[in-house]
Amino acid sequence: MIYGRVALIGLGLIASSMAHAMRRGGLAGEIVGYARTAETRDVAREIGLCDRVVETAREAVEGADLVVLCVPVGAMDAVAREIAPALKPGATLSDVGSVKRAVIEAMAPHVPSGVHFVPAHPLAGTEYSGPRSGFATLFDNRWCILVPGEADRAAVDRLGRLWRGMGANVDEMDAGHHDLVLAVVSHTPHLIAYTMVGVAEHLEQVSNSEVIKYSASGFRDFTRIAASDPTMWRDVFLTNRDATLDILGRFTEELFVLQRAIRMGDGAQLHDYFTRTRAIRRGIVEAGQDTAAPDFGRVPAPEPGG
Repeated sequence: MIYGRVALIGLGLIASSMAHAMRRGGLAGEIVGYARTAETRDVAREIGLCDRVVETAREAVEGADLVVLCVPVGAMDAVAREIAPALKPGATLSDVGSVKRAVIEAMAPHVPSGVHFVPAHPLAGTEYSGPRSGFATLFDNRWCILVPGEADRAAVDRLGRLWRGMGANVDEMDAGHHDLVLAVVSHTPHLIAYTMVGVAEHLEQVSNSEVIKYSASGFRDFTRIAASDPTMWRDVFLTNRDATLDILGRFTEELFVLQRAIRMGDGAQLHDYFTRTRAIRRGIVEAGQDTAAPDFGRVPAPEPGG
């Protein structure tokens, strides 16, 4: 056991997977949960997600050794403000937001003296949300990035042990570098996916039934990404604006290069470009971050709650 009591604020995919993973590894003595809506709290109780599900965020954090905010980035300020008076001295306060600079700016002013603030971001997820969507193996061989800043080293190491116990690999970054990296590997690809699905929806020459019926693997993968939680992604783009716009600008420049090669019939340039980018895919597979199984041949994710 690493923490006696863990409080999870927000009970969606990440929090529910943390609860399952902590139970699998015997990492917490008690897990207390809170969600904003009564419906979500009722579902969490029904499936036995936490040892206790309470009615307020403040009640959830009382006596907790670790508090993890699993709420949209735009809600971090209000939640941190609410729970601050109830945080136990010596406790660790963390989060799972996919933007770090904005989260730190929102939460840090409310952290009481004696509480260790260690922002974190697990790079794992699916397109599903809610307390039924979690499963214990979500973090296995994925990465969790800690952004410790000036936090107490012992508190940082302890949180790192928890994430490793839940199956993750752990690395550390500063907030600005984290936000730039995530703009490349997650935020901009999501925006492109949303855009491509939107293009298909508005293309008058192609009906929606044709888009669905003849969906090839490329577009199908776009729709999976674009099915992600809209509130979370709205907040991500608004709070990681600078890094996302930077990468979008670079993407636009690369797109113009490809447009010109296609227009000019420059097959050699296209082949060279695709050969270089294909190597990135091989690297991802070799690093164990995806499988090389053929399309539609991948092992399905475990059943939610499993």
